[in-house]
Amino acid sequence: MTAPAEAGRPAPAAAPAREDAAEYRRRGWWRDETFLDDLHRRAREQPHKLAIAARRVAEARTDTLDYAELDRLTDRFALALLRLGVRRGDVVAVQLPNRWEMVPLMFACMRVGAVICPISPVCPKEELRHRLGLTGARVCVTLPEWSGAPLAETVTGLRAELPTLAHVAVVDGPVPDGALSFHSHFVAEAREEEPGAAELDGLALGADEPFVVLFTSGTTGESKGVLHSQNTVHSAVRGYVDAFGLGDDWVAAVSTPLVHYSGFAQGVLAGVLVGGTVAFQDVRRNEVLLDLVERYGATLLYGPPATLADVAASQRAVRRDTGTLRHVVIGSAQVLRELADEVHATLGARTYSLWGMSENGPVTMTRPDDPEDWAAHSNGRPIDAMRTRIEAPGADGTGRLRVRGASLALGYYRREEVFAAEFDADGWFDTGDLARDDGRGGLRIVGRARDAVVRDGRVAPMTELEAVIGGHPRAVEAALVGLPPAAAGADPVLCAVVVPRGERGPTLDEIRDRLRRAGHDERFLPDRVELVPALPKTLTGKVRKAELRQRYETR
Repeated sequence: MTAPAEAGRPAPAAAPAREDAAEYRRRGWWRDETFLDDLHRRAREQPHKLAIAARRVAEARTDTLDYAELDRLTDRFALALLRLGVRRGDVVAVQLPNRWEMVPLMFACMRVGAVICPISPVCPKEELRHRLGLTGARVCVTLPEWSGAPLAETVTGLRAELPTLAHVAVVDGPVPDGALSFHSHFVAEAREEEPGAAELDGLALGADEPFVVLFTSGTTGESKGVLHSQNTVHSAVRGYVDAFGLGDDWVAAVSTPLVHYSGFAQGVLAGVLVGGTVAFQDVRRNEVLLDLVERYGATLLYGPPATLADVAASQRAVRRDTGTLRHVVIGSAQVLRELADEVHATLGARTYSLWGMSENGPVTMTRPDDPEDWAAHSNGRPIDAMRTRIEAPGADGTGRLRVRGASLALGYYRREEVFAAEFDADGWFDTGDLARDDGRGGLRIVGRARDAVVRDGRVAPMTELEAVIGGHPRAVEAALVGLPPAAAGADPVLCAVVVPRGERGPTLDEIRDRLRRAGHDERFLPDRVELVPALPKTLTGKVRKAELRQRYETR
């Protein structure tokens, strides 16, 4: 699909058909401007508007940047990258939690023509080696440690195995031998005020060039690096903000990591696109997210169901002023009616459902013009820039979900053949999900195709079942897996794996009764339940169901 990349260089973009690209531009999904142009415009027109509020929970402080400061630090960080020998096409890895430094680094990479590769700070050593090696990263920005793991020491130790990794920059704290202080090199010197700042001219990435590598979860093997241009991301972000009518009065409280698409694009880049404000915190403390909502007057709160359940419970315990909230958007899992009702009762906001993936960002979402409770029934309609198709639906309307459109990634970094294999002859991309029509021009995600369980010729609605089970008062979350049948010719065994809330989790009978009350078919009720302290997950938070199947299939 594309030519092989040189070591340390991104593969060329897998361009759509010429007529498609022309149509994308005509419709405004693609453009000649970039997110860096958006930042420059905001700095000119709204220099003192708050752009970023980054809370450091343990230190009880919040770092803030207005648009003028963000623009100035972008140039400062860009010049610092040039001093490290970063050139157009080089990859800069950034292994940080939700800290303010991440944001100017994003734009600084665009400014010098580099490709940014965000990496989670909880990335295991072997996976870190894979990501740095695959991308040929020239620089890695990291922390001294995170959750007890010696990040800086680990990354510095990998330099001997990774010949392209020339520099390790450490944010805060002690700097090991062979690394450099991020603050001293990137922050302390006002390089943008020096005469040499003109050397940045002409380096910035264009709208169609690769600009970010976002790694997938790697549930079935090595994680893949999804390569996006600013235009493939812009079309998705544009659809996201247009669906909710977001403008420069938008203030987002983002609970997801900035190293993932939702925080990186739907958070930071969407905020700069519309001239809004984005607030986040460096550790996952769901019970204090509402402090950000109250302090900055957040109008939108984004997160998965478990986060929003914690937020609603926190509001009942300690009430904050959430009168500014208009949209609560839930991604990554189905929305339960009882959660939507609880969010409305405690926060006064309406809940929306969103579906997407790293390869294309947010594709479908429920909208303000849908029925009030529609998020509990649907994952919504596609944005204008994307099309969806349910392939070969069965008797119950369930089929494999394929997509195409302006938001689709350029490819998998140096895995062109793997990306090409996901397309059918007509150019539709296989998402790996199963879905059914929602009756209003949208769709309902049923689950991953590889995790499907079929009984009596019908596909079990795994994501809906998991949402109901995980919503039990004595459950934190749940996963449902199909295990081999006890006898030849029998249906697969449905096993609910549940993380209990408190000392006692729900019993099998309680789970089955809850599913019956939610209106689910008897044939899809679990046959057994297993209680676990935590579900095995990937770096992006997806449950490793293959591991669960292996764990329980012989018991």
